[in-house]
Amino acid sequence: MGVFVFLPLVLPLTALPIARLTEQHLHPRGAARLLTGISIVMALCSAVCLALTGVVGTAQIPGNPLPDSWSDPEVRAALPYHETVGTAALLALAVVLVAVGRTLVRHLRIRARARRALGRALPAGSDVALLPDPAPYAYALPGSPRSPGRIVVSTGMLDGLAEDERAALLAHERAHLAHRHHRHLLATQLAACVNPFLRPLQRAVAYSAERWADEESAQAVGDRRVTARAVARAALAAHRAPAYAVFPAFAAPGPVPRRVAALLGPVPTPRNWPPARTPAGLAALVAALGTAASALSALNAAVALLLVLKAVTPL
Repeated sequence: MGVFVFLPLVLPLTALPIARLTEQHLHPRGAARLLTGISIVMALCSAVCLALTGVVGTAQIPGNPLPDSWSDPEVRAALPYHETVGTAALLALAVVLVAVGRTLVRHLRIRARARRALGRALPAGSDVALLPDPAPYAYALPGSPRSPGRIVVSTGMLDGLAEDERAALLAHERAHLAHRHHRHLLATQLAACVNPFLRPLQRAVAYSAERWADEESAQAVGDRRVTARAVARAALAAHRAPAYAVFPAFAAPGPVPRRVAALLGPVPTPRNWPPARTPAGLAALVAALGTAASALSALNAAVALLLVLKAVTPL
């Protein structure tokens, strides 16, 4: 195991450059998928690192639930350990589990509350729930196996948009539902709970998901300027964040000027990986190598621990 077991905790730093460069050099679809995958892998490796460090470091502490043979001198000699570090790792893992649990519970609670609040607001045969509320908001409420996804929009939001801008708004939210952007957002939120170094990737994925939906909306209405105008007006109208901001939202707070500028520019190239001989290509390569190194470090530490413990554990 050695020092390699700690690498997954810091290797997420290798993904920070590509998180900043994806919006200029990748299609938002590719950026969201790439950064989500990196976040998931690195978060899992970080959790494995904390668990292994905690198990090895606390195997000799009286009262632990591990088998007695795991604290034999042979095991101690084969596996580097430090009781203080092991205890700290277990405490950190406990904090991570609590944070992940709270994030999941909050997401599910808000999702259930939003569904109950809709009540009968959804007309038969429609996926749009229009709520008589002067507060301007619009968001995509994810579906479930028993209920399809819904678009929730207030009268206050629609009143501030022209007819073609309303079509752009609905196309934007339908893109969120069709591509299940809430899963990308939730996955990166949970990853950031595991390792704080992944928070920049979480923000980049949130932005890429909105840009992805913007491009789908522009394609659906056939006019990028209409979508840009709708994004700008919705952002100006939404003075406060909606109560259900954990879902993809048309007027979500964030870098709206960058979204508008991107829509007023050319259509992004449909590439999911930047050119090799560019700064973005180098950053993507570094992120890929960091992800691979994180996975190999966690796998190496786990296999080493299992082999040692298997050798000393009686059958």
